[in-house]
Amino acid sequence: MADEASFRVVVVDDEPLARTVIREYLKAHPGVEIVAECGNGFEAVKAVTDLSPDLMFLDIQMPKLDGFEVLELLGRSVPVVFTTAFDQYALRAFDAHAVDYLLKPFDEARFSEALTRARARIQAAEAVPVDAVMADARPRQAPAERVLIRDGSQVHVIPVDRIDYVEAQDDYVCYKADGKDYLKDQTMAAVEATLDPTRFVRVHRSYVLNIERIARVELYAKDSRIAILRDGRRLPVSRAGYARLSKLL
Repeated sequence: MADEASFRVVVVDDEPLARTVIREYLKAHPGVEIVAECGNGFEAVKAVTDLSPDLMFLDIQMPKLDGFEVLELLGRSVPVVFTTAFDQYALRAFDAHAVDYLLKPFDEARFSEALTRARARIQAAEAVPVDAVMADARPRQAPAERVLIRDGSQVHVIPVDRIDYVEAQDDYVCYKADGKDYLKDQTMAAVEATLDPTRFVRVHRSYVLNIERIARVELYAKDSRIAILRDGRRLPVSRAGYARLSKLL
């Protein structure tokens, strides 16, 4: 738990001037240490992973990864105060359990209020379910065009058209793409909600398949079939999965 004498902060914004403003405002708060300043989302993920700060000030519209994608990758590992020039993200930010939402340009008094709120949040050690944060951090308006997978401080960005299929593996899912395996802490239901339902179908309780990879489907047993992919791999297709698949083929 952070105390008054030690409060470690990461500042994330692609605009140097915005980072400077936060740096100047933090000088009025003894005991607060900026442990990293990041100009993009990849740097933010690495900094939080390596440094485990108490709080992150996070811009939303940034190159490479936006603020919500950063939050999706980090889950609840650090409380977040969003800093942005756009008010349309406020509801989504609080749905994702952000501590506060600072609309640029904000003054020092408003900034101090957000910092005080963050201290109170941390000291109260509010329990926020990880799954809720990660689910709410992803937009639901349209299917994803890429999948983000965190591997320590590294982030893999996989365009969805390169995904062959997704396989359930215990408490994780494994994205199969370009001959490689990428593990992600995610449910199959979340996979289905993320990917385009006109291109990806759950053919079995353990598999979501890119229909463009199918060469043919063969009968395997009375109520089950096998999907044979273009590269020769074979995936089970349940009765319910075949019904879903038939609607798209």
